[in-house]
Amino acid sequence: MSIGLIASVLIVYFFLLILIAKITSKGADTDTFFTAGKGSPWYLVAFGMIGASLSGVTFISVPGTVQTEGMAYFQVVLGYVLGYLVIANVLMPIYYKMNVISIYEYLKSRFGTVSYKTGAIFFILSRTLGSAMRLYLATLVLQLFLFDAIGIPYWLTAFITVALIWVYTIKGGIKTIVFTDTFQTFFLVSSLIVTVVVIANKLDLSFFSLYDQITEMTTGKHSLSKIFFFDDYQSKLFFPKQFFGGMFIAIAMTGLDQDLMQKNLTCKTLKDAKKNMYTFTIILVFVNFLFLLLGGALYLYAQKQGVELPINESGKVLTDKVFPTLALNEFGTIAGIFFLLGITASSYASADSALAALTTGFCIDFLGFKERQDEKQKSKLKLFTHLGFSLIFLCIILITYQIKAEALIGVILKIASYTYGPLLGLFAFGILSKRKLKEIYTPFVCVIIPFLCFWIDKNSITWFSGYQFSYELLILNGLLTYLGLYFISVRDKN
Repeated sequence: MSIGLIASVLIVYFFLLILIAKITSKGADTDTFFTAGKGSPWYLVAFGMIGASLSGVTFISVPGTVQTEGMAYFQVVLGYVLGYLVIANVLMPIYYKMNVISIYEYLKSRFGTVSYKTGAIFFILSRTLGSAMRLYLATLVLQLFLFDAIGIPYWLTAFITVALIWVYTIKGGIKTIVFTDTFQTFFLVSSLIVTVVVIANKLDLSFFSLYDQITEMTTGKHSLSKIFFFDDYQSKLFFPKQFFGGMFIAIAMTGLDQDLMQKNLTCKTLKDAKKNMYTFTIILVFVNFLFLLLGGALYLYAQKQGVELPINESGKVLTDKVFPTLALNEFGTIAGIFFLLGITASSYASADSALAALTTGFCIDFLGFKERQDEKQKSKLKLFTHLGFSLIFLCIILITYQIKAEALIGVILKIASYTYGPLLGLFAFGILSKRKLKEIYTPFVCVIIPFLCFWIDKNSITWFSGYQFSYELLILNGLLTYLGLYFISVRDKN
């Protein structure tokens, strides 16, 4: 693909994004930025949430992991289904009943201000780190295949990437994002389907014969298409670890996360929000399976065509670079264009909603926007908050670039195991118990427990006869937080 073609595609893409933002933000105020006037069509929210949930990390990393893990990630996806059912039938009824803007207002109602602020801080920490690292992948692809060739340094690529998000989200906020995410999810899913079809055609295979040949390929001890792992309970791929870990990741990273729940809360009614969640779940399972199928197809193509995969100094395959390398160098112009649109769409769909959610959370939870009446003052504070989080994103992206982190899907979910654990424990304690907290101790419990889990994780192989934690570390974190909160609680006499 030529540099001119890549640049032209991206310019048109962002022009359309900004055009959508301009149309949808007409007459918007701060309340529109936060709630979209409670008028979002549920089907648009459901489809748009696919892009926000998957992100560029899924787009790049999940296909790459097939080389070492087969399709084990689908065990996590099946766990998501159970988690989303809990969200739809337990958490969303609470949020709609309380008519919250920030979901952490529940903690204020249940426990008090200290717990409320603690939960809000952990969301800001979790979402800022996770979303910035997701956006890093998009900047990396743009740098490798466009900006390097025209002599633009990486820091400027990162700056332009973040600035574009700021431009099209600053006025309309969540109202704009419901529409831009729908637009971007379309390109994400289209890119996935087009690439699988192109690979099958290049190998002269039908869809089913493509899958059959992937099944015949092996990596280590198992087939590339292997999904279920029951044979070794110590392995990170052991089914119960992946399934129940996936369930609680869904609950924590969707149901207890202001970013994705803010979209759900823009639906008119709880009934619409539930329809949105059920539809979203069905589509998400199908799309994730296609990502894993794509991963197998990439390695099958490389083997059949004798293509050298990108490796590091020690000869290890750089799995996060396999898809971009093949898509832009091997599959032709159409597949290359759709890949660029897909990675851009997935990364921006995740980052733009995160930026709006972080701005919403900080304005509601820490700047007291519900009590403020002056619209000019609120608009000014919102502007500076939005700008501040944009700059934080930029800093994290630049730091991640210096670290050269690999296989980001594992890194991000590992971080989530630590940072979302306290949120899981706080909400579980609020919903499942009737006790009151001695709030002065809440932040100490929520900070100490993740460090304790980190210590346990680092020593698990020695202490537990070779046992390795996977995504179930989040469950342990939430459980220990729950127990810690119990010890600082008292019976509620009322």
